[in-house]
Amino acid sequence: MSDAATQTPPKAPPAAAAPRALPPLMRLTEAAVARLKALIAASDRPDAMLRIGVKPRGCSGMSYTMDYVQAPQPGDEAVTDQGVTVLVDRKATLFLIGTVMDYESDKLQSGFVFRNPNEKGRCGCGESFHV
Repeated sequence: MSDAATQTPPKAPPAAAAPRALPPLMRLTEAAVARLKALIAASDRPDAMLRIGVKPRGCSGMSYTMDYVQAPQPGDEAVTDQGVTVLVDRKATLFLIGTVMDYESDKLQSGFVFRNPNEKGRCGCGESFHV
């Protein structure tokens, strides 16, 4: 009897686990969607898209940016929620995972608000954050 006949065949590698579902990059509240639709409808550029990013600024280190663009930049990620699409700057994606964009209005101010689970703190005026 040869050695080849007595050897057991190599074991197959274990099956790879299914990849875990990633959380959505961002979500938009109904108020944010309504405000974005109103802004786009009133704009002289109805094909413009909102691009969200972060940049170094403020006493805590970073702040959110929002700009109208005509087309996505290379690497931008499109987030579509409730029929509205916003673009997220590729450099900002790691800072924004799981963020909820809202629109709030009260007697003294109104604007878009970001509820970001990655924030570790904000400055006193609320203009900047750090992760």
